[in-house]
Amino acid sequence: MRKIAIISLLITLSLTACGSKEPTKGDIIVYVTVPLSGFQANGGQTVVGGAKLAAAHVNAEGGVNGYRMVIEAIDDESDSDVAVSVAEQIAAEVASGRRALGVVGHLNSGQTLAAMEVYKDLDINVVTPTASEQSLTARGYRNFFRVNASDDVQARVDAEFLVETLGAGRVAIMHNDDPYGIGLANSMEAELESLGVEVPLNLQIPIGPPDPDRAAAEGEPLYYATELRQVVSAAPDAIFYAGYEIECPYLRFDLVQLGAGETDFLASDGCFLSAAIESDDSLHAAEFAAATEQMYVSGFGPEPRATVDKQWIRDYQQVDFRNPDTYSINGYLAVRVLAEAAREAKSQEQPAVADALRSITYQSIIGPLQYRDNGDLANPTIYVFQVRGGEFVQVFPSE
Repeated sequence: MRKIAIISLLITLSLTACGSKEPTKGDIIVYVTVPLSGFQANGGQTVVGGAKLAAAHVNAEGGVNGYRMVIEAIDDESDSDVAVSVAEQIAAEVASGRRALGVVGHLNSGQTLAAMEVYKDLDINVVTPTASEQSLTARGYRNFFRVNASDDVQARVDAEFLVETLGAGRVAIMHNDDPYGIGLANSMEAELESLGVEVPLNLQIPIGPPDPDRAAAEGEPLYYATELRQVVSAAPDAIFYAGYEIECPYLRFDLVQLGAGETDFLASDGCFLSAAIESDDSLHAAEFAAATEQMYVSGFGPEPRATVDKQWIRDYQQVDFRNPDTYSINGYLAVRVLAEAAREAKSQEQPAVADALRSITYQSIIGPLQYRDNGDLANPTIYVFQVRGGEFVQVFPSE
């Protein structure tokens, strides 16, 4: 069995608000199951940071019906087999009588789909911060919810952005060979065609960049030469990429090498991480940074520092010892909505909390959140950013 890294986080925070109440009934666990190692560690850590801050705020308000919320972060390694092991571990702990309010996870749709085969039979609610594969909420789960939009919503909004804002009439699609990439790419193709856009290419690429081509001449593509020559030959007005931050800078680098750097490029939410505009290739670091300038990225949450107030950021720095990033807000919302539902239900039991989630309107830091019966948000928002000066700048919805 693979080793599963666990980080127990007992959250304390000195808030500026007066009159905070100390929970007195004991601890209640929220498991946060995300990648904490490997190529997606930064994404998982941003979720954990937000969850830690939410627990600190909840505890300063008296906890969850008098219980102190404790965040326990578990590494799923971006691996579906490990995710199942994590879920089985949680199942064993819940069966042994450990008091738990819910699971926040997983980061990716593939791991969420795998783990839900275990979670669906547990008396515990699952709130994903980012998993977007649309069938997740079509499978009849009564204990599954998201704080993000699903991929059918992302595809619709991104397609409209490509057409109405960027004026694209011919779009090439690339996607990763996993459930998330395949599903989103197919939804995007359907949405574009419904808008009268030609899709000359829907091309699958492997997860993770290949080794550079050492035989490539100066100024030639190094990583995706075969695939991107097909894309360039299709002569698109724009390119849509359904994949992850680990491939994004390499794809952009190679497009520039092929003289297609000016073609509008929109990447999906999987690229809304700082690693998407960076590279561990020190030889070409400056070129990678330059190549990602002006590309567009969609996301399931706003850029935190452009959304929350200074006190929220100071509180975050106390619990995570760094600045919030990309999906810190999603991790925060997932924990807060669980706590609000438990308070509304005046219970920590799964059915009561699930019923409350389906009935409440949570006034969150990004606006009201309401749920449909299937666990999808009634009012999901997709954000689009452009990379400018090495930063994600929100361009949709317009400020």
